[in-house]
Amino acid sequence: MRNAVYALAAIAAAGIAYLFATAPIPGDAPSETVSSVTNTSHQVMPTSGSMTLQVDDMHCPFACYPAVKKTLEGQTGVVDVELAEQKVDGEIDNPQVLVKYEPGFDLTAAREALAKKGFAKSSVIE
Repeated sequence: MRNAVYALAAIAAAGIAYLFATAPIPGDAPSETVSSVTNTSHQVMPTSGSMTLQVDDMHCPFACYPAVKKTLEGQTGVVDVELAEQKVDGEIDNPQVLVKYEPGFDLTAAREALAKKGFAKSSVIE
C-alpha cells in the first residue's frame, strides 16, 4: 500500500514539474504581440520633456507597475517614471505613467520593450 502512495506522489510531482516547465513566464509576451508595436522608423525625442503613457495591460501596483517602471527606466534618455494619480490606494484604476525624458529618448524602442515584457497595449496620451 505504501509503495502505491509513493508511486502516485511521484507521478503527481512529475506532472507538476512538467506544468511549471511548460508554463509561460509572467511578463514575457508572445512574439506576435511584440510585432504589433514594431515600426520601421523610430520616434526619437530631440528635446527633453515629459509625456503620459497609457499602459492598458498594467493592472496592479505590486507587480505590473514595478515591471513597467523598471522597463522604461532601462531605456536611454529616461529620467523618471511615476504612476499617475489613482482614485484608490493599492489599485490601478488609471493605467497611466508619467515619463520624464532627455533628448535622445526613443519612444518606439520604449514601447517595444514594454511589449516584450507583456505590456503591448501602450499609447501616448496628449
